[in-house]
Amino acid sequence: MARLQTPAEMARKLENARRWFELVPPEGVPIRFEVAGIAARFGAQLLDILITVVVMVSVILLLAVLPFTIEPLVTSLAAILMLVIRAPYYILTELFWNGQTVGKRATGLRVLGADGRGLTTHAVVARNLMKEVEIFMPGTMLIVSGSLGTVWNLILLVWIAIVLIIPLTNSKRQRLGDLIANTYVTCRPKAVLLPDLSTSTPRIEFDFAPAQLEHYGSFELQTLESLLRSRSETRRSDLRRRDSLVQVAAQIRYKIGFEEPVPDGRAHEFLHAFYTAQRAFLEQKRMFGDVRDDKHHRDGD
Repeated sequence: MARLQTPAEMARKLENARRWFELVPPEGVPIRFEVAGIAARFGAQLLDILITVVVMVSVILLLAVLPFTIEPLVTSLAAILMLVIRAPYYILTELFWNGQTVGKRATGLRVLGADGRGLTTHAVVARNLMKEVEIFMPGTMLIVSGSLGTVWNLILLVWIAIVLIIPLTNSKRQRLGDLIANTYVTCRPKAVLLPDLSTSTPRIEFDFAPAQLEHYGSFELQTLESLLRSRSETRRSDLRRRDSLVQVAAQIRYKIGFEEPVPDGRAHEFLHAFYTAQRAFLEQKRMFGDVRDDKHHRDGD
């Protein structure tokens, strides 16, 4: 008789089934992301399709009240409207919402560039136009055209099956559009800032202007917090940690335009001061409803 798994064993099994990858952004600190699961992506896609279908049906109903007959053209008109509505919907929402559509927001997913930088317009357009070629256009042809014949229907079905299998055969679950655009779909992490780090060292000798604190959000602040809290168990790891602190301090100084020199020996002190000032700045913004999740918040303004 098979032994029942304990909750802890089931949790470990679920954790091992999750897929992860690391991005190294310009700040030089590797960030670990969870690859979005097929079920979550399917759920997001269904919601987005539902939204575009509702808009398409609304347009057709509006045309139906006009003083001319559209019944013979309804099927063709629906196919054209879906293309005209769907492609701009995916492209514009991902551009203005930092890699998220309505469906992705609802399911906690987000598209990221593989280089750790913000999504480019080229990447967003490429991955979403490829989505039309991969699924939507072949699927529409199967639905609206009954005169293609058995051979072409089989070809379309085989094509759709292939593109659906591709995300299952690579470790980062990238479809063709993601491979071409060099993007990933990830589970959006929740940024949680621990409460006591900003008050643990009262000696602050670095001053930051508000404009210098506009560049980052709570997710980058969480990453910096993890670095500041890390401990070194050996001399070699301690040297690596010091090098990381120096490199991150240099990247942040360059990013925010901090011109005051910071000796390598004071990199930790500089980063701690920046953490304290940045946290206070974000908390003040949050009080007025300005939630800055990450460094890409400006792209969506």
